[in-house]
Amino acid sequence: MTAPISERLEDVAQARESGRRKMDWAAQHMPICDSLREEFEADQPFEGERIGMAMHVEAKTAILAEILAAGGAEVAITGCNPLSTHDDVSAALDAVEGVTSYAERGVDDEAYYAAIEAVIGHEPTITVDDGMDLVAAIHEEYPELIDSIVGGAEETTTGVHRLRAMDEDGQLDYPVFAVNDTPMKRLFDNVHGTGESSLASIAMTTNLSWAGKTVVVAGYGHCGKGVAKKASGQNADVVVTEVEPRRALEAHMEGYDVLPMADAAKEGDVFITTTGNRDVIVEEHFEAMQDGVLLANAGHFDVEVDLDALSDLAVDRYEARDGVEAYEMADGRRLNVLAEGRLVNLATPIALGHPVEVMDQSFGVQAVCVREMVENGEAYGPGVHDVPDRLDKEVAEIKLEAEGVEFDALTETQAEYMDSWQHGT
Repeated sequence: MTAPISERLEDVAQARESGRRKMDWAAQHMPICDSLREEFEADQPFEGERIGMAMHVEAKTAILAEILAAGGAEVAITGCNPLSTHDDVSAALDAVEGVTSYAERGVDDEAYYAAIEAVIGHEPTITVDDGMDLVAAIHEEYPELIDSIVGGAEETTTGVHRLRAMDEDGQLDYPVFAVNDTPMKRLFDNVHGTGESSLASIAMTTNLSWAGKTVVVAGYGHCGKGVAKKASGQNADVVVTEVEPRRALEAHMEGYDVLPMADAAKEGDVFITTTGNRDVIVEEHFEAMQDGVLLANAGHFDVEVDLDALSDLAVDRYEARDGVEAYEMADGRRLNVLAEGRLVNLATPIALGHPVEVMDQSFGVQAVCVREMVENGEAYGPGVHDVPDRLDKEVAEIKLEAEGVEFDALTETQAEYMDSWQHGT
């Protein structure tokens, strides 16, 4: 049985102090979560609930877990990526009343899934996921728990894709909110969060400039748009690759070069995948790349860059920098992979994930979705559900109030006009 992280660290006290400091800094810049914490502490909406979480365990995520516990829940949490956990934050979170953290950085696959099983061992009544590993494990290995699960919430694009596929196959047996698909998530977390944090992590890991480089962005969804926009803003030349014709056209109309990856491979200095799919960059592309390119994944799982094929081509592999592995080809070219092909904004040695303010919004949506499932779970049948728009607006209004931003409201006449089909020219 996997033990909580506090039982596995040599200097738990020091780790907790360091992690608590990171959490306190994040909390200062998370007014949405602060507002919800006050509500949850007063109302105790989660009393008697057991919330299982599989997410990137760092400071912002810890604040989400903490406010759920403050609302009366028993929270068990582990990582959703073997390299994204901050051990000091995990230890500090494990010290929070009502929270047990099993997350540890750098674990192998066996330990990773053992920690997920440890979370499931708490018999959660609510699941909060990033990538769907927790939901999948419950359905595949512990279906007897499903009858007692009220519902769940899924954070990310890849997880929602997997859930929808599972739902279409008739295999998803409890309701899950597609948190990723709300405006408050996609327009901020995916665009600004992924764009800023991915580029910042690459720059800090490599100590290289963006100016004048050709950056190839694979995929032009919300994450790809953010990466392309931020790279262009730092004076890089941006090339977009796409498989969806309307997104390719959108990128073209935004002024980016749009090329097949086979052609882009010859031009790029930096390649950033944002697709959530596998085999985006493969052997034929490696063979065309120039010496010194950087290969980074800002999508989800470590399958977007075909590392097996790259390893087969390489005559040598070595650590070029902390967090950068060089694959040397027979002709002397070196192709540099960041963070072992895992999420570059979370898995490099100095990665911090999305900016605090961005995750305040995303985790605010997660928190109100958990509240909605507890209060109105009977209204949602098994399957993937859109987040009610009123919840997304609630989070936006909290943020605007905290920022001191005032905005207009429709008059009764305007509202009646917009809701009527009888008004013509």
